[in-house]
Amino acid sequence: MIIVMKPNAKRESIEHILKLIKDNGLDTHISQGKEVTIIGVVGDKSKLMTQNLEIAEDVDKIVPVTESYKLANRKFHPEPSVVKVGNTSIGGNEFVIMSGPCAIESREQLLETAFAIKKAGATILRGGAYKPRTSPYSFQGLEEEGLKYMKEAREATGLAVVCEVTSLAAIETAVKYVDMLQIGARNMQNFYLLKEAGKTGLPVLLKRGLAATIDDWLNASEYIISEGNPNVVLCERGIRTFETATRNTLDISAVPVIKEKSHLPIIVDPSHATGVRSYVAPLSKCAVAAGADGLMIETHPNPAIALSDGPQSLTFSQFEQLCTELHPFVELMGKKF
Repeated sequence: MIIVMKPNAKRESIEHILKLIKDNGLDTHISQGKEVTIIGVVGDKSKLMTQNLEIAEDVDKIVPVTESYKLANRKFHPEPSVVKVGNTSIGGNEFVIMSGPCAIESREQLLETAFAIKKAGATILRGGAYKPRTSPYSFQGLEEEGLKYMKEAREATGLAVVCEVTSLAAIETAVKYVDMLQIGARNMQNFYLLKEAGKTGLPVLLKRGLAATIDDWLNASEYIISEGNPNVVLCERGIRTFETATRNTLDISAVPVIKEKSHLPIIVDPSHATGVRSYVAPLSKCAVAAGADGLMIETHPNPAIALSDGPQSLTFSQFEQLCTELHPFVELMGKKF
């Protein structure tokens, strides 16, 4: 349920409604615009059925919310959210690029990559210290050692850093080193992990699950936000379909759908979506045109010897060229890069 107050409603009227809701054991979420205040009611709205809220002073109308996700819903929060990560804002007028290796392999590899992507225009360094791989025999990541390299790279370049976490232990370690936590596709519906990530207060990058619907995805974000952490950024990275020409199928339509359904920022990961280096640039441009707030692109000093996802990683020169090519697309969409 959403209670829309009349333009320039008195503060006393708003406080009265908030108290009434809380006295009935429900939670509230307030979105205040320049003139109109919207109060979202979280919980069993049947408890308010006898309160006649429609005739309360300065109440304009009551709007039912049928979707199971509330806090991530644009009806609750009409204005787009902006999530601050280090010195970068995601969801505003800036177009954000996150880049780096799929897996952190060494200090030298990560620092070399950090300086290269910053030169090209990226503002956030991504790197995998914990690698949930399909095979237990594949490289699993450097864990805390890799996180220390990320912190060093941040201090050397000024880039914000983001790393995937796969367990409570990983969260407890990562919060000491990174600016943003990432929940990967395989853990999108690991609800315990989502809640623990939410409790940290750090911004969370939530990747879409391999076969998740958009409603599944938004409900997953609700677990993070319901812990009192509104700093969630969604990441479309492709879904499983019958097509085999690409690693996954990039659902570019997810971008405008999310923009309509939710206030949360959304970025696109064309690297994991395609698994093919040559497809990353054209799909990056498509993501910009669809209205994405940013991109996550894998880069590596030498993709041919990468320990993880080499075929989809760009070289530094390819990444720099792509960033240059993206400028007119970003400007056309009214954003800065």
